[in-house]
Amino acid sequence: MKTLQLGTSWFLEEAGGLARVYYGCVNYLPRVGVEVNGLVAGSDRIFQSSGGKVQTFASTNSSTWQRSLGVRKAFNHAIANSEFDLVASHFALYTLPLLDRLGKLPLVMHFHGPWALESQAEGGGRLSTWGKWAVEKLVYRRVNGFIVLSESFRQVLHKTYNVPLEKIFIVGGGIDTAEFNLDLTIAQAREKLGWQKDRRIILCVRRLVQRMGLENLIAAIALVRKQHPDVLLLIAGKGAIAENLRSQIQELQLEDHVQLLGFVPDQDLAIAYRASELSIVPTISLEGFGLIVIESLAAGTPVLGTPIGGIPEILLPFSPDLVLEGSTTNQLAQGISEALSGQRKIPSAEECQTYVKQNYDWQVIATQMRSVYEQVIKSNNR
Repeated sequence: MKTLQLGTSWFLEEAGGLARVYYGCVNYLPRVGVEVNGLVAGSDRIFQSSGGKVQTFASTNSSTWQRSLGVRKAFNHAIANSEFDLVASHFALYTLPLLDRLGKLPLVMHFHGPWALESQAEGGGRLSTWGKWAVEKLVYRRVNGFIVLSESFRQVLHKTYNVPLEKIFIVGGGIDTAEFNLDLTIAQAREKLGWQKDRRIILCVRRLVQRMGLENLIAAIALVRKQHPDVLLLIAGKGAIAENLRSQIQELQLEDHVQLLGFVPDQDLAIAYRASELSIVPTISLEGFGLIVIESLAAGTPVLGTPIGGIPEILLPFSPDLVLEGSTTNQLAQGISEALSGQRKIPSAEECQTYVKQNYDWQVIATQMRSVYEQVIKSNNR
């Protein structure tokens, strides 16, 4: 099977869940018999770093119009020089310029989230949100099959965009579990990062934007420290509300209990998970899956998560005590305090790693993706 995969960016150049999933598709689908050619926005170095699998159609800082023209030109060149069994897209905006060029080629959309709704939740303007909604609606009418990360997003796609349920397939996020299986103790990991060894460290890896629940989490630490004065929350990530979070930390006099780490390089991320006693995902809305959940588990670090979107779909089958009662400040504080005091049953590092390897290793996920591609191709040929 030969596929053309349309992405937004290359993970080695731009971080993020979507880029990480796309990177995984390019690297792991060939191992299960799915040939991949890719198109993304980025630098000319991507062709070499992807082993010749991925071409760039425009730079990431070019205008939307330039990127649209670029992806159309690159797509025309690709289909003129090779025969594909299927086109798989990871972003509606870069699919729109190709709708009249697809012909009878089956199109699978990897739905990473409702673009317009996420923009609205993060404070986007009305006109911008409407434009994204229009692009999504136009593109999704042409799609033959959708891959979503969770039942939660399957329902969003069905109810918000009126996509028939039979066209939507659930395939969870994938990771290379070996990358997170470090031969380090918590103490050794902290020494590598220069972290304090005598603190109850909780890690939160998130983009610093609204809807992630970070304000509630910081406020929760103000309550937790009364019972656990040695608690230390480390927030890894960058984003638009960084200054607001810094101001909140100062106002609550939490400088010794909450620190913003900024962007943590990928090579240090597994070490950061391992160095933490717990990690936490405090999302308040629109969490389709949460790769950080399985990354942390793969490093042997238990995760507390809010009952939002796809988070409980990962955690409930493994350990119900890891799912918090809600996403409010008091609910976060209660869950963290109970975990630190032993009132919640927290699985061992080995149990965390075994669960992820069996269910979310890329070998498992790539096989599931191939099965969906095969079903879509078969349906399209009827």
